[in-house]
Amino acid sequence: MLEQVRVRLRALARRLRRLERRELDAFVRWLEHTGNLLQLSVLVFVPLLIAAVTWLANMTAAVSFLLFPPLASGTYTLFADPEGKHATPWAFVGGMIVGACCGWLALAIAAAIGLGSGGATASGAALSVFFTGVCTWALDLEVPTAFSTALLVLVSGNAQVAYVLGIVVSSAFVASAFVLWRNRFYEQRARYLYQTTSGDDHVLVPLGDGEETVARFAASIAGAHDAGKVVLFDVIDETAIEQQSEAAAESDRSAETDRTERATTKAARRLESLAADLEMAYDVPCEVVVAGDGGRSAGLVLQTARKQNCDLIVTPYAERESGGLSSFITGLFDSEIDVIAFRSTGVPRRRWRDGLVAVRGAGDTARAMLDFAIRVTEPGRPVSVCTCIDSESRRRTAESTLADLVDAFSGRFETHVVTAAVETYLSRAAPRYDVCFVGSSTDRSTASRFVSPPTFRKLSDLETDVAIVHRGRRR
Repeated sequence: MLEQVRVRLRALARRLRRLERRELDAFVRWLEHTGNLLQLSVLVFVPLLIAAVTWLANMTAAVSFLLFPPLASGTYTLFADPEGKHATPWAFVGGMIVGACCGWLALAIAAAIGLGSGGATASGAALSVFFTGVCTWALDLEVPTAFSTALLVLVSGNAQVAYVLGIVVSSAFVASAFVLWRNRFYEQRARYLYQTTSGDDHVLVPLGDGEETVARFAASIAGAHDAGKVVLFDVIDETAIEQQSEAAAESDRSAETDRTERATTKAARRLESLAADLEMAYDVPCEVVVAGDGGRSAGLVLQTARKQNCDLIVTPYAERESGGLSSFITGLFDSEIDVIAFRSTGVPRRRWRDGLVAVRGAGDTARAMLDFAIRVTEPGRPVSVCTCIDSESRRRTAESTLADLVDAFSGRFETHVVTAAVETYLSRAAPRYDVCFVGSSTDRSTASRFVSPPTFRKLSDLETDVAIVHRGRRR
């Protein structure tokens, strides 16, 4: 009885750990979206910074609480739109200081010419806004917080000097924290958050005859990282060998084992020769695995990938006779491992000079495709990223999406927003590139794929190599 309880408790604990891993993975994927990351940063860093400034202000009674409204709104602007027009330390600090000084000057001038003294008068408010507009325009510091500090200084009473000094110190503190966050985390988010930039180093390549281009493509991906490794995998069809033995004479049946060994040795030598070539050409370690299991299957490939600690599978593209992905590739797609189905034009390639990435948004599949394109294409060459829209009203949103996508990666990029069907644009543009990356659409619902078929199904006649990228289903 007690042993059954222990077994059930262990099973419950394992289930909770799996749930915890799934929830953590779901949270990380949610956080990978730039918009979600910025929202979380606003919720975390803005309150913490304001709390820190408030604590420092409470240490001295000379700082007025009036500096907090513009400071809070300016801090929100920085973290909510770190790439925006107003999200620069110079504009943030300089704008607040210039506004406070203009309000102080307007108050002094109004008092000197008898238009009012010591208070928020209409003339003082008008002069402070006018001076602020002129100065921020001349200095290119047109930020909303400048006008807030310019007006609030009018009601600071006799603490005008302390108010201006408080603006200087508090804005400099917030700007320093923002620069640290942006330079060390936000601009490096691909390194910390995006899984493909730190993974997909160990690549399994299930091969057959005449598929060296696929292996070279995989070696280009793995060779981009110091920890990269390529595992070349082939399967000996023992069933075919047995059938050959049965067709032979009775006296020759004893040679079945010899035939299997010779086939295995031949496949191993072929893969070892290719592995040596890849190691020399791409400076990446290569291993060879040959299995005998009656034929290549998705289950066997996935099992081998797990045993070899591979986090990416690059496989030749294959279709059914009736059209659509072969059962082998769909089986690979239904796993936790990333997969690239590579369709070559038949032209042997050793390098890919230019790459085109076709995306629908800035999700994890789009980031994976962009990361693979950076690895494969020639260093120093810009990677092209495109998205297609159905109306001009969506252009600004699409441009912002592409900017968020490429901003997280280092390198040279060119982006294209095209008002056209994706197959029409790629048919026209893709031949100018050596390889085109598209998504597998496995992250979409069945209904969505029925209404709008995956892009790769429309590109059967594309005159360039095509890499169909699938992100593994994390379990």
